[in-house]
Amino acid sequence: MKITFFDTLPHEEIFLRKHLAKNFGESLEAQYIPTSLHPTMQISEEFLDSEIISVFTPSLLNREVLSKFTNLKFILLRSVGFSHVDLGYTNENGIHVFNCPNYGDYTVAEYVFASLLALVRKIPQSNNALRMGNILLDKYMGVELFSKTMGVISTGAIGSKVVKIAKGFSMDVIAYDIKKNTDAEYVTLDELCRRSDIISINAPLTADTLKMFDRNRINSLKKGVIIVNTARGEIIDTFALYDAILDRRVAYAALDVMECEDILWQKPSQASGFNGIKDACLKNFLVANRLLKMDNVLITPHTAYDTKEATRRILEITLENINSCLNFDAGAKNQVLI
Repeated sequence: MKITFFDTLPHEEIFLRKHLAKNFGESLEAQYIPTSLHPTMQISEEFLDSEIISVFTPSLLNREVLSKFTNLKFILLRSVGFSHVDLGYTNENGIHVFNCPNYGDYTVAEYVFASLLALVRKIPQSNNALRMGNILLDKYMGVELFSKTMGVISTGAIGSKVVKIAKGFSMDVIAYDIKKNTDAEYVTLDELCRRSDIISINAPLTADTLKMFDRNRINSLKKGVIIVNTARGEIIDTFALYDAILDRRVAYAALDVMECEDILWQKPSQASGFNGIKDACLKNFLVANRLLKMDNVLITPHTAYDTKEATRRILEITLENINSCLNFDAGAKNQVLI
C-alpha cells in the first residue's frame, strides 16, 4: 500500500522511516513531502496514486484537492481537528478518515495559561525592553488571574483540563457545554459572555461554532474581557474582534489560531497562483497583520500542541492508524475513525 505524508517535518520523517520499516516492512511504500496540500499547490503525478495520505492542519483537503487522488482509500490526520477536510466528499467516495485524539489535552491546556500569562503580564515586552537596556516598570503593569472569572467554552478533553488548571489559580470558573463533565458552574453562552473576565475557547469548529463570536456576541462581552483562542480561528469574526480591541471592549487577546491561517503556509514557488484564495481570507489576513502589531494581542502560529511529548504521541497514534488501514475492519470499535 502506498502512503504519502504531507506537512512532514524532519523529525517526523526520521521517526516514521524507522518505525514504518520496523513495523510494516515492505507492505508499505512511503513518501515524505514537507509542503502542504492546498488547491493552489501543483501536485506531482507520482503522489496521486497514493492509497493513504497523511496531513497536518496546514493542508486543506477540499473537494478539488481530494478528487486528484483517484486511488485514495484512507486519510490520516496528524491532528485532533478535521475542519480542514471535506467530509462530505470522503463519505460520498468511501474514503475513511482517521484523526489523533487526546494526544495533547494537557499540552494545549497548559498553553492557554502560558499565552494568557505572557500577555497580561507583558512578559515579551519587558524581556525585549531589558535586552535593549530599558527598564521602565510603569509600562509593564499587568493583571492578576487570582479571583477572576474564567469562562470555558467546551469542556471536552482540553477544556476540562483548562477548568482544572484555572481552579489551581484560584479563579472562579464557569463553563458552557452540552455535556457537564467538570465541577465548573455551567451557564448559558450569553451568561458566560456577560460574566467572564477571561474567556477560553476550546470548541471544535462545527456549523454551530462557526462565527460563534460574531459582532453581536462580541459586543455583548463584559467590558475589558480577555479572550484566549486555541481552538479554530473561524470561531471568531476577525473584523469584529479587531474593532472590539480598538474600542477596548476586549482588553487582551491571545490567539494561537486565526481565520484562513492556511495562507501562512503557502509557498508561492510551489503554488499555481493565489487566485483560489477567497477575498474574505485576504481581508482577514490584512486585519490579522494589524492585530499582530498590537501590544495587547499575542498571536502565535498554531503551536499550542507543539511539545516533544505531544508530537511523539501524534506519531505513535499515526502508526496505530496505519496499522488499522492495513488491517481495516469497518466494524472495529477500537479504530480512531471519524
